[in-house]
Amino acid sequence: MLATSARNALPILKQPFRFRGCLLTRGPAASTKVLHTIPATPDDKSLISLFDYPKSTLRLSPFTSTGLFGHQSLSHPQALITLADSTLVRAQILTERILRARESRDELLKVVKNLDRLSDMLCGVIDLAELIRNAHPDRMWVEAANNAYEMLCEFMNILNTHVGLYQVLKAVLSDPTIVKTLTPEAYQTALIFWRDFEKSAINLPSEQRNRFVSLSSDILVLGREFLKGANAARPPTSIKPSELTGLKDKGMGARLQLQAQFTQRDLLVYPGSLQAQMIMRSAPDEEPRRRVYIAANSSTPEQIHILEKLLHTRAELARLVGRESFAHMTLDDKMARSPDNVRYFLDALMDHTRPFARRALKTLSARKQLHHGISSLPIIQAWDRDFYCPPEPPAPPISLPPLTLGTVFMGLSRLFQHLYGISLRPTIATSGELWHGDVHKLEVLDEEQGVIGWIYADLFARRGKASGAAHYTVRCSRRTDDDDEPGDNIPEETEPQIHQSREFEAIKRHRLPGQNCIFQLPLVVLLCEFARPTISRGPTILEWHEVLTLFHEMGHAMHSMIGRTEYQNVAGTRCATDFVELPSILMEHFLNSPTVLSLFDADETYTSRQIGNHHEDPCHSIDTYSQILLASVDQIYHSPAVLDPSFDSTVELAKLNNTRGLIPHVPGTSFQTQFSHLFGYGATYYSYLFDRAIASRVWLNVFSKDPLNRGLGEKYKHEVLRYGGGKDPWQMVSTLLKAPELESGDARAMGEVGRWKIGDDVGVTERH
Repeated sequence: MLATSARNALPILKQPFRFRGCLLTRGPAASTKVLHTIPATPDDKSLISLFDYPKSTLRLSPFTSTGLFGHQSLSHPQALITLADSTLVRAQILTERILRARESRDELLKVVKNLDRLSDMLCGVIDLAELIRNAHPDRMWVEAANNAYEMLCEFMNILNTHVGLYQVLKAVLSDPTIVKTLTPEAYQTALIFWRDFEKSAINLPSEQRNRFVSLSSDILVLGREFLKGANAARPPTSIKPSELTGLKDKGMGARLQLQAQFTQRDLLVYPGSLQAQMIMRSAPDEEPRRRVYIAANSSTPEQIHILEKLLHTRAELARLVGRESFAHMTLDDKMARSPDNVRYFLDALMDHTRPFARRALKTLSARKQLHHGISSLPIIQAWDRDFYCPPEPPAPPISLPPLTLGTVFMGLSRLFQHLYGISLRPTIATSGELWHGDVHKLEVLDEEQGVIGWIYADLFARRGKASGAAHYTVRCSRRTDDDDEPGDNIPEETEPQIHQSREFEAIKRHRLPGQNCIFQLPLVVLLCEFARPTISRGPTILEWHEVLTLFHEMGHAMHSMIGRTEYQNVAGTRCATDFVELPSILMEHFLNSPTVLSLFDADETYTSRQIGNHHEDPCHSIDTYSQILLASVDQIYHSPAVLDPSFDSTVELAKLNNTRGLIPHVPGTSFQTQFSHLFGYGATYYSYLFDRAIASRVWLNVFSKDPLNRGLGEKYKHEVLRYGGGKDPWQMVSTLLKAPELESGDARAMGEVGRWKIGDDVGVTERH
């Protein structure tokens, strides 16, 4: 009910390289033209100094000190526990107020607002604690954050199954005269609370509610065990030295052969190791590749059992609340709405992608035929993929000089200025405000409204920091001037206990120019693990996949900044799982435009090569098709089928690959135990493909011809980004694309999206 931190952090798993083993250059010649853009401002250029030469420009106020994120009290770990205690007392008092709401109509009119206040009160500390758990280098802070997180989440879980709160909300939504007073955003917020209550078995007898809590707890335990197994090292496989003859890799391959000659033993190769990757890409003999592949995709009986028990328990939970399957229960509040609609989308996408993937597979088969000198086209096996279409890093569409981190941030600021009239400005952090010396604070500046939020950039790798990249919403947008806090009737003797919680909220509030309302402004943190600049090496030079990552993350950040809603439950990225990636994937598309890439040059004009380094990768369609199959497996695993006593996850995976796949299933393998997204994205793995399809269409139909057009940027800003999750995504997309046939969001609309082309140049599927 009360937005949990699982919806808060939007992680990016460290992405694999994309495949460019069979490249087709687009066009033989290069053309040039001069593009006139808004000149880089001094603030834009200062981003280069900030990120490329951080030691020389470390900006901390020497005159004052504060605590984390400017909260005066958060200057030591114990203060976080005190804040959690203080917040808990306030939350209990506000809960009591909501429970008394049926005593007066005036209080019933305030129920949705007060539920959102309660949610924000708890999430403000929970989300802060989640960030500290993943980013703070001090173990005492991490321990305090864990304690605060668990304390408040425990209370939130009580609220999620609180019959009294449910009955009060039911009274509100059952009264047409009250519903008429709700704004569309308020009504959407009320529906979010209602659906979450319904999913928590709230209307069931006490015994069944207890069963629901027990099953939910079992799912968390099984999920942790499943993830532990998914990340566990697989056992090595034995490779004979003679099987490595002819290795194309003359570096590591030569060393492996020398090692084998010296030891006179077979080599033990561990899946995932550099040696295993080299064999998969470079060994001419199929046998070592086959054995490495089987080893890499092996599972223990216990790992399979844990996964199948997790799936079965989820299905039990869904049946308990009257739903046919876990997928039916999960998809209620998504754009897809039902498993049938997801199937329409995946079937249409599969039909559209299959001819391209088959064509690419035929190319690989021809290579294998040539390699083996045989007369007919052979079957491509799973272990052939990397050998005949070896992975290589992604590349920009035109030749570019090395891009430093600061240069990319400057380009981002200039892009946002062209599209939205928004820019990024480095600002001085107060001593104690940051959790590490590598963190930099940026103001997000609107040309009319001034500062509309803050981004804290924690971008460099360090020991103990969470791996990968992620966008954390530490503070959501929310209107606060109509909170009616005096109506909470806080007892005078309780005032000292709640002082810190009140103080924590007080510094978040701002009145924007030209507005009578007071808003809590958004604050987000970007975590990445780029190499740190040094005196000897100079500024951090980003690889192209890292530039894509940064643009993706900043897409989430801008959604948080622009999606300034009156209710925090629908602010920014607090929206449907199958909609939230649209803004971030769309940002990646902008990197396909030489016009946008010109913004990496601080000069006023830029001569861009319109054709040059841009390639089509036919092997990418094979990867996209594989992702469609994984999304289909996810749906099967969360369907009613898992309750059948004969259900076998390996059999289902093999059946799908052998009936609808392009590459045969390999007997003895069971990849599903390494499909970690089955836990965090259960029944919603299709979402990324879905948003890739929509983002490709938005780029093609809206931005591709004139990507710096302010009018188009404002249209996207006002028709999509500003609503956060406060409006039906189907309405937003249909309006933006001028496609009224999508507005209903039914099976026909899902199938239509499935027939759109997914841009192969962006949208690496592990970037979330």
